[in-house]
Amino acid sequence: MSDWTPVCRAEELPPGSFRVVDVDEETEVAVFNVEGKYYAIEDLCTHEEEKLTDGPLEGCEIVCPRHGARFDVRTGQALTPPAFEPTATFPVKVEDGIIWTRDDRWD
Repeated sequence: MSDWTPVCRAEELPPGSFRVVDVDEETEVAVFNVEGKYYAIEDLCTHEEEKLTDGPLEGCEIVCPRHGARFDVRTGQALTPPAFEPTATFPVKVEDGIIWTRDDRWD
């Protein structure tokens, strides 16, 4: 089981923003604040392994900078070609004002 990784203090992640953390020396996770709710996805386009957070965040969608594929940051779903596979999603919690995430895929 992977450990929880601190992201930042909740007040440091206002609505419409995100932070990227390395959760296990291999996986970068992007944590988003969408209208006051926190969501975490792997920071990786499933089309050509581009870093998603190099593209713009538009509401609840992140746009891959390479070919324009869109992903819903709430669900990880690929919304437009050329990506068809979802990106991984991760749990998020807030404890004592700190946002945490972890890679739970191998639990």
